[in-house]
Amino acid sequence: MLRAIDGLAVEPRPQGSKKLTGEVTAWRIRVGDFRVLYDVFDVTLVVTVVRAGHRRDVYEHR
Repeated sequence: MLRAIDGLAVEPRPQGSKKLTGEVTAWRIRVGDFRVLYDVFDVTLVVTVVRAGHRRDVYEHR
């Protein structure tokens, strides 16, 4: 999972990433059964990882 998160610094929208419905800056990537939810701010070139965890838990409290 850390390798996937590190890769976001080079490519914030890698192949397979998906924009979260109803969110302006939120995206997600799959890493096996886990998900990494993150925000991309293009104006300031910042990627902020918001949550990472198992797919059954990661979308709660977003």
